Amino acid sequence: MKIVFSRKGFDSGSGGVPSPIIDGRPTSIPIPTRVRSETTYDDLGLGIVVEQITRGRLNRASLCHHDPMFEGARCAFGQTGAAQGHLANNGGGVGEVFLFFGLFASMDGGDPHHRTFGYLNVEEAIVLGSEPPPGSQPRSFPRRHPHTLTGWNPNNTIYSGPGRTCIADAPELRLSLPGGPISRWAVPKWLSDAGLTYHRDPVRWRSDDTLEAVARGQEFVSDVTGCPDATMWLDHVLSLISNGPVGARTKG
Repeated sequence: MKIVFSRKGFDSGSGGVPSPIIDGRPTSIPIPTRVRSETTYDDLGLGIVVEQITRGRLNRASLCHHDPMFEGARCAFGQTGAAQGHLANNGGGVGEVFLFFGLFASMDGGDPHHRTFGYLNVEEAIVLGSEPPPGSQPRSFPRRHPHTLTGWNPNNTIYSGPGRTCIADAPELRLSLPGGPISRWAVPKWLSDAGLTYHRDPVRWRSDDTLEAVARGQEFVSDVTGCPDATMWLDHVLSLISNGPVGARTKG
């Protein structure tokens, strides 16, 4: 079994600012794009938010790369190029779980940090190629998925299956240490034993169960086959994403 920590949404390089936490709910903002998209921020109900957090640098009519895409209790996610090659080389496919994370902050930009905001449990992985055929749009998703449009690399692939975004900013879904640099993550003890791609250097793994995460990169893969601690941890994370902490479940 593989767990993929997948970086998505606004950050200092894509979008220029963190995604916001709105009324206690992390709201991942898709990155801006000028190609291979039929979706604007306004289409997603994020137009006003985007204009506010970017101070007008992006507007409601700007196109965005709406991916990963969530609909109900389903998720569809596309990947291509070197990042897809990395997934393929590390056994990416049916049965793996993507944990999507990104850079978040309050609406005024305070307390920027990395946190997990959603997941995808992969039931299907299809190579669509550079010219996706008719009918490649994932079922039950009303908006056109950008990876079903033409012009991608030949290894253009779309993953789909059960998935959700989190209903609350649970402290346990935060990766960055409070008060520390964004790149210093609190990680479960089993992760250093299982390993994580792009983090092979032992210097990155600290004795206090923290990790110095790499600054760039999209997909970080951990092979947790035969690791019951990882399975228990993952079950807890997926429950927090879907149901929130106990207080949020009570309110809901």
